Amino acid sequence: MDLDVFVTTHRAEWERLDHLLGRGRRLTGAEADELVALYQRTATHLSMIQSSAPDPVITARLTQLVARARAVVTGTRRASWRDAVRFLTEGFPAAVYRSRHWWVPTAVLSTLLAAVIGWWIGTHPEIQAAIAAPDQLRELTRPGGQYETYYSSHPAASFAAQVWTNNARAAALCLVLGAFLCVPVLWILFLNMANLGIGIGLMSSAGRLDTFLGLVLPHGLLELTAVFVAAGTGLRLGWTVIDPGPMTRRAALAQQGRAAIGMAIGLALVLFVSGVIEGFVTPSGLPTWARITIGIVAELAFLTYVYVLGGRAARAGDTGDIEASDRSAEVPTAG
Repeated sequence: MDLDVFVTTHRAEWERLDHLLGRGRRLTGAEADELVALYQRTATHLSMIQSSAPDPVITARLTQLVARARAVVTGTRRASWRDAVRFLTEGFPAAVYRSRHWWVPTAVLSTLLAAVIGWWIGTHPEIQAAIAAPDQLRELTRPGGQYETYYSSHPAASFAAQVWTNNARAAALCLVLGAFLCVPVLWILFLNMANLGIGIGLMSSAGRLDTFLGLVLPHGLLELTAVFVAAGTGLRLGWTVIDPGPMTRRAALAQQGRAAIGMAIGLALVLFVSGVIEGFVTPSGLPTWARITIGIVAELAFLTYVYVLGGRAARAGDTGDIEASDRSAEVPTAG
């Protein structure tokens, strides 16, 4: 395609569209129809230029023009409580449900990795000696030691807020960094599982694994599930870069990226719940069985939420993406 000839041929249409957009609401019926037609043609022109003769200046101008026209044609819509309710009851659980083939294997393999690391450290004193000096290990694992006092070292409210912030940051990193071909997500997962495995190994070698699990399980079940969901979603996003499927790579990444943003918001709420449990339940004076029961109930509630509400929404066609009317315009692909 000769770009100069193409621009000369269609410049008048683009300028006419720009003129109509500048008039705002003062359009006659015929002018409104003309604006819609020019918007559709300009969107097609933009697609043709992008696919055949990409020029940064022309592409930027037409992209802005198409975006302005789309805002006028489709109108703007204010977010409402209905949107929030729909997100919590349909969009978010559907996105988690649809990505289960990524985060469930991630959860299983990561848990096995933590268990193997814990066994390796717990059965090899030389590895324990490489981690810390014997007196430091005793301080970590003794009754009333650092592993136990960690959860009560700060006021419950501030501790819960700190935990929530740290976990939400880790989940967000998994979601964002997934686009870099999955590698950063795998590294974040490994660090988390290594830390968990070290705790398991050291406390089991001291004969206090039951105490450690009694401290970790109340909040850890829900917390780790949220991290696994974030990691699985990040891995799915990274795989989209490698294999976008039947969609174009840009369209596939846009769809998965929008869903990932929604996942970040939803998982922040899930991690808030686990942070409250870690701040108020884990260090409480409740019996171990009661604290673990609270953690199991929270975990089962989340899984029920995902598989019942999310499964129903996914089967109805919800992908966790935003409403079609709120998405950026997707122009036709030139043949």
